Amino acid sequence: MRLLLLPCLLLAAPAARAQTTAPAPAETEAVKATVTRFFEGLRKGDSAVVRSTLAPTVVLHTISTRGGSPQVMTESPREFLQAVGTPHKEVWDERISFERVLIDAQLASVWTPYQFYLDNKFSHCGYNSFQLVKLPQGWRIAYVIDTRRKEPCK
Repeated sequence: MRLLLLPCLLLAAPAARAQTTAPAPAETEAVKATVTRFFEGLRKGDSAVVRSTLAPTVVLHTISTRGGSPQVMTESPREFLQAVGTPHKEVWDERISFERVLIDAQLASVWTPYQFYLDNKFSHCGYNSFQLVKLPQGWRIAYVIDTRRKEPCK
């Protein structure tokens, strides 16, 4: 009987080590606050607010379908911040909900469905995937990738 239990215990040990404790609710709220502040800055056209949420080496990607096949497009953070801060007639209103927030140590992953409006006119929808890192200044966005489509929307 002991010989049969040994393989089971050996197989269970790596799984037990891989489990982490649930993050403190305050950490989850801090991660959400960073993402929320990012979109508040976007809505206000305030590139300084948006910049304050980003890690120094942030990477921005969008998955788009051009010519019938998906492509990963890279956006320059500098150009993105310039576009946010340049006066524009419409309010850029990305309405998100937090579907999932995962945290381990200084890494957080956030999954947010969204609908994007120019003022109150629907433009597109999709999902954002954020990777955040906890730096001495707090949680900062290190990576964003999103999808964009006209329908179906949540």
